[in-house]
Amino acid sequence: MNIPAELKYTKDHEWLKVDGNIGYIGITDHAQSELGDVVFVDVPADLSEITKDQSFGTIEAVKTVAEIFAPVSGKVLEVNSKLASAPETLNNDPYGEGWIVKVELINPSEINDLMDADAYKAYLG
Repeated sequence: MNIPAELKYTKDHEWLKVDGNIGYIGITDHAQSELGDVVFVDVPADLSEITKDQSFGTIEAVKTVAEIFAPVSGKVLEVNSKLASAPETLNNDPYGEGWIVKVELINPSEINDLMDADAYKAYLG
C-alpha cells in the first residue's frame, strides 16, 4: 500500500498535498483499491468553494458510489478535467495525475486536524 510521507490524510481516505497556500486533493491508494474500478467521477465543473468535512462530489465505481469529502476549506482553482474522460486515472495514479481538485486554502490551520502518513498507516491497521 502506497502512503506518501509528504501528504496529509483523512479518516474518509482523502489526501491533501500542500504547496504554500495551494492544496491538491485526491483519494488514497487504499480508497481506490477498496472502490475497485472507477468508472465515473462527478465533481461540478463550476465548483467554486469547498468546506472542510463537506461532500463536494462522488466517485462511481463498479462496486459502489462514494462521496468525496473536503479535508480542508478552500477556494477551488481547478477541477481535474482529465477525470471526466479518464476516471480510471484514480486507480492508476491516485497520488499524481489522479488529483481531483486544486484549491487555495482558506484556513491553513485546518491542516493540523489531518493525519500524517504514520498516523494514517496506524488508522488503516
